Order: sequence, then C-alpha cells, then structure tokens
Amino acid sequence: MAKLYFHYATMNAGKSTMLLQASYNYRERGMRTAIFTASLDDRAGQGRVASRIGLSSDAIPFGPSDDLFSDLEAMHGQEPIACVFVDEAQFLSPEQVWQLARISDRVGIPVMTYGLRTDFQGKLFPGSLELLAIADELREVRTICHCGRKATMVVRVDEDGKLVREGAQVDVGGNEKYVSLCRRHWEAQMRCE
Repeated sequence: MAKLYFHYATMNAGKSTMLLQASYNYRERGMRTAIFTASLDDRAGQGRVASRIGLSSDAIPFGPSDDLFSDLEAMHGQEPIACVFVDEAQFLSPEQVWQLARISDRVGIPVMTYGLRTDFQGKLFPGSLELLAIADELREVRTICHCGRKATMVVRVDEDGKLVREGAQVDVGGNEKYVSLCRRHWEAQMRCE
C-alpha cells in the first residue's frame, strides 16, 4: 500500500541528500521517479535539487497554484512512476499536500516529502502543518546544535551574522542565512537571555 511520508528536520540535516539517494536507488533498478522542488528555491538553479555534499538532480519546479495531482496522474499515464519525491515540502500549499495524498491513496504511488517543520520564529509552515496532520508516516531527520543536543529549531542571521528576529516567513537561503539550534539555544537567542 502506497503512503505519504514527511521527512522533516532543521537546516543542514541532509534532507536533500536523503531524497537524492532514495531516488537514485529506484532509478538504478530501472524504476522511474518524479522529483519536485519549490520554484522559489533556485539556489541550485531553477528546477534542481542539490545537496551540500555535491549530489544534484533535475526536478520539476512547483508553484503554489500548481495541481500536482493532475500533473502526476498525467505523467504516470504516459510512463509509470514508481515513487514521487518532493524537496522543500514546507512550501507546498495545504491543497497540494492533499493532492499528494490522493496520488498515494488513489493512484497507488508512494510520495516522499522532505522539508522544514518550522521557520526561524518557531512557527509551522503551512505545508508542514498539513503534512504533520495527514501524512501516513512522519520521520524526523536529525542534526545537532553546537552544544551537541538535537537541533529542532533554526535562527536567521543577516549578512553580518547578526540575529534576525522579525521578517517574512520565507527567505530562501542556506548556511549563510540560517543556523540550526536546539530549543534551549534557540530560545536564548530569540529571547536575548
């Protein structure tokens, strides 16, 4: 039975690496996969998923109004898809999460999503909220804080490395913009304790 999976973590936990490895495993066995990534994240180039360790792959960019169910159903009708992968899943709309659930439930294709759970202010992203609510399997990908504890939060920093406490929820970036911390150190940073 196909399932909808949500692999979540903070920045720099290896989510994209895991996605690329899993897709490679399918393709190595002659099975077709479909990789999607948020169109607003063009750090690796438009329509590319890349990891910090150098792995990369072409992907299908999605925007907030795209109908992923229709797109995937049409693709699957042309040539069977063994598994769907979605990077930057926090940027899915709630409706797109349901579309992916329908791909799993009605079409029978497993859907593996990877993304952030919370933003730099500790708030859930809309896509992550919906995935936490309806995914069949939740899998935390772990990384560590500078203290050695499990990192579950991120802080945003500006170009001078100074903490940013306010701003838009979405500001795409990597190590130059975000630092993963445990809850204790995140609260100390955000609350100036």
